[in-house]
Amino acid sequence: MIEYVENKEVIARRIARFFATGDVVNLGIGLPTLVANFVSPEVTVILQSENGMLGLGPAPEAGKADKDLTNAGAMPVSILPGGVFFDSATSFGIIRGGHVDYTVLGVLEVDQDGNLANYKIPGKMVPGMGGAMDLTTGSRVVIAATTHLEKSGASKLKRRCALPLTAAREVNIVVTDVGFFEVMGGKFHLMEYFPPYTPEWIIAHTDADVVVREGCSACQC
Repeated sequence: MIEYVENKEVIARRIARFFATGDVVNLGIGLPTLVANFVSPEVTVILQSENGMLGLGPAPEAGKADKDLTNAGAMPVSILPGGVFFDSATSFGIIRGGHVDYTVLGVLEVDQDGNLANYKIPGKMVPGMGGAMDLTTGSRVVIAATTHLEKSGASKLKRRCALPLTAAREVNIVVTDVGFFEVMGGKFHLMEYFPPYTPEWIIAHTDADVVVREGCSACQC
């Protein structure tokens, strides 16, 4: 019997492999920020933050953070040589103008039609969706990054989202800690699975329609 163990690192590792040199990438708060730690040294991506930066670097070392230099989630960041700062109007002009190649967003739920819910839990106070609504509609490729199961054991991949939507039919790729899926034709298409999980286990633990694509293979991320 396979026991599910939450693993955010495997999600970040697999997502980092999508990028090529020159890609402009926006990483959402929380889990998506881990992706920057696993981009290959041979690949140079341009990290964008919607509060007005291009060219973000790695997280600063302990004790070396600049309190005035943070990303959109208020987390300390660094800026690489050649990085630039600009106002919010310019930042969202970049996003809405289609100049972001990939956006990676954490989710509460994602469904098989590509709908995304990532900002509101009933009964809890939340600040809102931030720039996610613009990022999902303005980016070339939208990647949902999430653990596969809730603490309760419920699937985060759904036939239909029950929570308020951030965006409708905008998600292209979903990466969980059990596999990599493409969203096509109203179904989740399993492209890779991450051992010890198997396609059979994934189908049994996903509250949605899953198609195991021809050529689906194990990925040792």
